[in-house]
Amino acid sequence: MVRTEKIQIKTKGNNDVVNITDKVASAVAKSGVKDGVATVFNVGSTAGITTTEFEPGLVNYDLEAAFEKLAPEKARYEHEQTWHDDNGHAHVRASLLGPSLSVPIVDGGLTLGTWQQIILIDFDTRPRTRTVICQIVS
Repeated sequence: MVRTEKIQIKTKGNNDVVNITDKVASAVAKSGVKDGVATVFNVGSTAGITTTEFEPGLVNYDLEAAFEKLAPEKARYEHEQTWHDDNGHAHVRASLLGPSLSVPIVDGGLTLGTWQQIILIDFDTRPRTRTVICQIVS
């Protein structure tokens, strides 16, 4: 059995970190799957999905600081030269993070650690409405 649900997420852009754990857990519960896997996939190339402890120091500072070291916002990007826009760093950051995550489902629930949440990080330079596909397979 495969169940697919689209989740809409409003973001602020500019490294906005959004905890989507409850939305994914709700999709899993609605599916009725007891044992399987949930794949969570961001549609688009300037945001990514991972897990972390959703706490203020990490969310409001540490993640952004790490990505700024890896792909600085003010660096020169060929993407921007080609398309005459300002989000080359967003594409690089999203590529480094990746667009998806798979989480095992056991006994009807996501197998996340006590402090582990599923997050979407929007690296683009403007607010967006993101579409996240949650596909649940039993």
